[in-house]
Amino acid sequence: MLSSLLAIALLHWAVLLVPGFNVVLLAQLAGGQSRATALAAVAGMTTATFVWASLAVLGIGVVFSTQPMLRQGAQIAGGLYLLYLAFNLWRSGASVASVPQGSLSNTAAFRVGFMTSALNPKIALFYGSVFATALPPSPSWVHVASAVALVYFNSVVWHTSLAVAFSQKAVQRAYLRNFARLTKVSGAVVGAFGLRLIVGTLQELRSGAP
Repeated sequence: MLSSLLAIALLHWAVLLVPGFNVVLLAQLAGGQSRATALAAVAGMTTATFVWASLAVLGIGVVFSTQPMLRQGAQIAGGLYLLYLAFNLWRSGASVASVPQGSLSNTAAFRVGFMTSALNPKIALFYGSVFATALPPSPSWVHVASAVALVYFNSVVWHTSLAVAFSQKAVQRAYLRNFARLTKVSGAVVGAFGLRLIVGTLQELRSGAP
């Protein structure tokens, strides 16, 4: 049991440490607004992580593999949502004179964090493949629950650390001095993630790949 959990942890951390959209979002919220706002987004992200990990255990990864249209539809929706966020970021950085502190409520931050992770079905495929690789053929419910709890814990630790790091006063001061520029950069990066997700899915649909 311990060896399989260690394998899951190593594979999960290998993916967590690769910068992605969540890092950009947390930098934007923690640097431009507050630690509480960023932590609310973390709560949303990690809740979605828990949901996807639980669904992976229940076999949703197999469903996405055998019914690729479901996954592709979710990926298109996720890409469009990221483009929507990118547009709002770019617009706020284009004409703002001062940072609108507290412009995003904690509830809204939770929703954004949850949606950005929930609309990424590749997370379920990742957890499904990791669990299938690392777990024994017939694991006990304690083993399965421990695996889900482990990836949830890893996600909480990593994203909370990012939120705390980006919300340091020195980081916030630097962010405020360059708010307009950094907000536009964040919008461009988020938009790039969204476009890549949509274009990749459309190419997959054209090629007929599952």
